[in-house]
Amino acid sequence: MDLSLTSILQVVGGLVLLTFAADRLVLSAARLSKRWGMSPILIGAIVVGLGTSLPEMLVSGVAAAEPEGLDLAVGNIVGSNLANIALVLGLTVVIRPIAGQGHILKREGGLMLVALIGFSALAWDGNLSRFDGIVLAIGLVGALLLLVVWSQQDGADIKLDVIGREEDIRPGIEVLFGIGSLGLTLLGAQFLVTGATDVAVSLGISEALIGLTLVAIGTSLPELATALAAARRNENDLVLGNVLGSNLFNALGVGGVAGIIGDGAMTANFNPSLLLMVGVAALAGILATIGNRLDRWQGAILLATYPVILFLI
Repeated sequence: MDLSLTSILQVVGGLVLLTFAADRLVLSAARLSKRWGMSPILIGAIVVGLGTSLPEMLVSGVAAAEPEGLDLAVGNIVGSNLANIALVLGLTVVIRPIAGQGHILKREGGLMLVALIGFSALAWDGNLSRFDGIVLAIGLVGALLLLVVWSQQDGADIKLDVIGREEDIRPGIEVLFGIGSLGLTLLGAQFLVTGATDVAVSLGISEALIGLTLVAIGTSLPELATALAAARRNENDLVLGNVLGSNLFNALGVGGVAGIIGDGAMTANFNPSLLLMVGVAALAGILATIGNRLDRWQGAILLATYPVILFLI
């Protein structure tokens, strides 16, 4: 066993970066949503959700460009979506229940489920063509337009005592802080995954187990850190926007990139995993309709499914 100091420092440094950068990212997103009159869930979906999906985009895009790399790209999409729903949403709700968001849970949650079903339907035949990728990309544009329309209908509703007075918010500064915080969040996730992988190898943990756990969870670490930071600030809409937006982007945006770049057949059979992904999303939707909220016991159910998911896939 040979644990390097560099690996340990990467793990510690990654955790520190994730904690503080994600918290600052949430604060900037909340302030901008109030200043621009946009609903927090729209900022959460477009800015935070899509931004924290960059690791999935990079991994899947690079993988799809390689021979027979479409398997890794699709596996990353499916695994990340499962982690977002079961691990990120489940753990966040266990820490702080999400209440009073019944229509948002049903509406935006339904949109996410449709996106996951659409991706699964296109990938069901074991082939993800360039045409499929274009269809998914067009679907992402349509989904974002719907989110904008719904946001205008809902209006902005965020607590001033959390973000300060509206007249004191400087959009330019907050945009810079937001971009910087997003970059540090992604960097922190990369440090943590790299360091943890090195530590796992040093401890003799198999590469297969590392792939199923560290890589799948690793690309979802930005979502997890941001969701927990939003929950700590009691920003329910940002939590929902983060998870829903990330899954929308994974299925439609990342899936679109994988199809356009990869344009081919997959060697692995992903159909069981695709069914599992849709099933877990449907479970989250069913739980959310009970009392139009997500309580700790419902979050615990979602969280408890993640070890089962790792076993099944």
